[in-house]
Amino acid sequence: MELSKIWLSSPHMGGNEQVYVKEAFDTNWIAPLGPNVNGFEKDIESYLKNNVHVGALSSGTAALHVGLILLGVQAGDEVICQSMTFSASANPIMYLGATPVFVDSEYDTWNICPNALEGAIKDRIAKGKKPKAIVAVHLYGMPYKADEIVAISRKYDIPVIEDSAEALGSTYKGQKCGTFGDIGVLSFNGNKIITTSGGGAIVTAKKEWKDKAIFLSTQARDNAPHYQHSEVGYNYRMSNICAGIGRGQMEVLDSHIENRRGMHAFYTELFKDNDAVSVFKEPNSDYFSNHWLSAILVSPEKAGGKTREDLRIALEKKNIESRPLWKPMHMQPVFEKFPFYGGSVSEELFENGLCLPSGSNLTEEDRLRIKETVLSFF
Repeated sequence: MELSKIWLSSPHMGGNEQVYVKEAFDTNWIAPLGPNVNGFEKDIESYLKNNVHVGALSSGTAALHVGLILLGVQAGDEVICQSMTFSASANPIMYLGATPVFVDSEYDTWNICPNALEGAIKDRIAKGKKPKAIVAVHLYGMPYKADEIVAISRKYDIPVIEDSAEALGSTYKGQKCGTFGDIGVLSFNGNKIITTSGGGAIVTAKKEWKDKAIFLSTQARDNAPHYQHSEVGYNYRMSNICAGIGRGQMEVLDSHIENRRGMHAFYTELFKDNDAVSVFKEPNSDYFSNHWLSAILVSPEKAGGKTREDLRIALEKKNIESRPLWKPMHMQPVFEKFPFYGGSVSEELFENGLCLPSGSNLTEEDRLRIKETVLSFF
């Protein structure tokens, strides 16, 4: 008999999602606007605090794209982007005809390295091309070094787009991720800590930026009785149906975070006596990660030559999904021709890192199979 699939990170419904969706059907709000959209935005604003304004969009990628437009990025401009990330962090730079400039990570948080970032800014300015924006990412839910990134942003007057797609619920010094940048980005893709099936949000302290983001995301229709357009617009607004799912998901967000952190604690205990494996964790008490994905580094030298790929295959044989860390953008065929600043941190993380099943809906039976597979492997 085939073993059931243990997924890396699967959707986890709370129950009330159907109530909000049914309400949308019952009232015929089957459109990219409506009470659920407004309510979902308010739910997120209340959760994030810090007087932010939230616009619910069709994806986190859409939010990044619109965010770059709001910051004035145009064809020919340069935008600094964390290299250790998913391609959606960099793709919108290309949509606009701008040039991505990739920056390496540091080992504490696996996120953009402040030293490499400042070095990149200085060098691009020396070359006559001051970057228009910085895209910094909270990888796997781990907050980046916000104090240092914000200080560099202010020193050189370069705004930050805070890619918090993986970090809803994470905090740095008690402040919610998504509220540190000039513009924040959230994702509600099916594998995220909460989901709307597909969806995202743009976060900003400026109401006029939220309003402009919604305007651009609804085809940039001018205020006229006929259809008139003075700017290029996009079909990026979230539907009232998807927002209904989001409203139900917000009710279980805290429990999802607790369960994900529980999976991280499970792996910490599982590998505590294994010198060949290090579990990715917060550097100190200033950081609180939602541990959207729990990740490890495997040292072949200490594991008798066994690699993270060997472990991935061993898990796969037991129908357990795991995944290598993000392949850095500067190593990707589509991006390798663009500038890169830093050392080899992100490359080493990719070479030795593995994401393990982290879902908030994993069972004791799932954990037992993972544990038995890992222990038999090492």
